[in-house]
Amino acid sequence: MRRIATIGVYGFTAGAFLEMLASGGVGLLLDLRQRRGVRGPDYSWANSVRLQHALSAVDIGYRHVKELAPTTELRHLQYREDDRQGVGKRNRTALAPEYAERYTREILDPFDLDALVAELPSGPVTALFCVERDPEACHRSLVAERLRAEHGLPVTNLRPVQSVPIAGGRGP
Repeated sequence: MRRIATIGVYGFTAGAFLEMLASGGVGLLLDLRQRRGVRGPDYSWANSVRLQHALSAVDIGYRHVKELAPTTELRHLQYREDDRQGVGKRNRTALAPEYAERYTREILDPFDLDALVAELPSGPVTALFCVERDPEACHRSLVAERLRAEHGLPVTNLRPVQSVPIAGGRGP
């Protein structure tokens, strides 16, 4: 049976990311980013070449599905909404309604999901990958929902483990 997971970059270290994929049974990572890099030293491990090497070392396949990436125009539409709400990409919790509608109409509707599903492995989980921590804040949630609704694929959202502060307000 084919199964889908979603995962982002933010909130993970390289090691924790790979551990989460392994514990989630992921055998294939579909990179849904337009630009396959992440700014800043904390997430340099997620830049395409480094990520592909790390995945290969733990026997997880990689495929870039640029056709499911949002266009620059759509990304800028979301950034304007983020600015209006006073949130940054790293702490966004939801997609702008106009972004979701346009992404669905312009990118997802014309894409041949049947062909993609036919190529997915039936044993290991396939992970939809982008940068946002929360799937609700990322286009990957729209793809995952379509795969669930139209193809009956179960979806699991893989998220970073949050550290719990101890009494007195000090964290680990």
